[in-house]
Amino acid sequence: MEKLDDKKIAVLLSGGVDSSVVVHELASRGLTPDCFYIKIGPEEQEEWDCASEEDMEMATVVAARYGCKLQVVDCHREYWDGVTRYTMDKVRAGFTPNPDVMCNRLIKFGAFHDKIGHGYDLIATGHYARTEIEDGDKWLVTSPDPVKDQTDFLAQIYDWQLRKALFPIGHYMKGEVREIAEREHLVNAKRKDSQGICFLGKINYNEYIRRYLGENPGDVLELETGKKIGRHRGLWFHTIGQRHGLGFGGGPWYAVKKDVAENILYVSHGFEPVTAYKSTFPIRDFHFLTRRVEMGRVTFKIRHTPEYHPATLEQTGEGAYVVHAERPIQGVAPGQFCVVYDERHHRCFGSGEITL
Repeated sequence: MEKLDDKKIAVLLSGGVDSSVVVHELASRGLTPDCFYIKIGPEEQEEWDCASEEDMEMATVVAARYGCKLQVVDCHREYWDGVTRYTMDKVRAGFTPNPDVMCNRLIKFGAFHDKIGHGYDLIATGHYARTEIEDGDKWLVTSPDPVKDQTDFLAQIYDWQLRKALFPIGHYMKGEVREIAEREHLVNAKRKDSQGICFLGKINYNEYIRRYLGENPGDVLELETGKKIGRHRGLWFHTIGQRHGLGFGGGPWYAVKKDVAENILYVSHGFEPVTAYKSTFPIRDFHFLTRRVEMGRVTFKIRHTPEYHPATLEQTGEGAYVVHAERPIQGVAPGQFCVVYDERHHRCFGSGEITL
């Protein structure tokens, strides 16, 4: 980690094991950061309210254990006005958005910074990511744990946000973080990781979409024959490359194309059909994390997986590139972020939106 002795540090403490070990790591260096619990919840108080009392209890216990102040920061309106609007606009248009990416830019390093974080030198989170500084430039660097690496979720933050970001557990494997938590007898050492969308806890993604967009039934057709396979409840409940959860007999079926104008979902039959793969696709509005760099031979990923795909990038305009992958990639969908790394998938350069 960078020199911290003279830095004023804010920790985003969620109640999970990762951010709790962040507090421990800083405390073990003789630091006493201020802790903040970001509160996000639905517009009305309902039974699926994600402002988890358990999260808050865990955060309170951990902060007290290390003698840190804990303050609740309400970013409710900013989340629903920013992240939710972005998500619903994209899925309504037939795209595949990533709410977690926008949550980091707009909430954790955005709204929180506007409200409180601007008074701190660094904002520490439990992300599995690292940074390195070279010639005054601060770069986002991948975690040694390829399964947990979260640089893809950070690939849209602004350069000034990256300069203020601190990832104290980014050099650990997930198992090592668990071991630290158990060794230190942290209250949440054995607590399961959250699997949902950023801040939404146990809310199902389809329920999240249904709440705002409802349902819009349409036909499901086999791509090769035009044969009607069934009905869908809304194109926004499906993503390109999806196999599970389609609910049609005689499978497996893969979602391979959406016709938004006609409200038709096209599927293809068989195991990993060729129609589900692409090796060349365009991206737009490329966002450089640190500074603009020349990108030729690179690696990339289009979803949160451990795999990095080798490719070459061909620039076609301002912020526009064509990705030429060495091998066909399954499930390339418009709206996804293509996150680009160097050839060794060490430094993350930034990301652009797939357009197709």
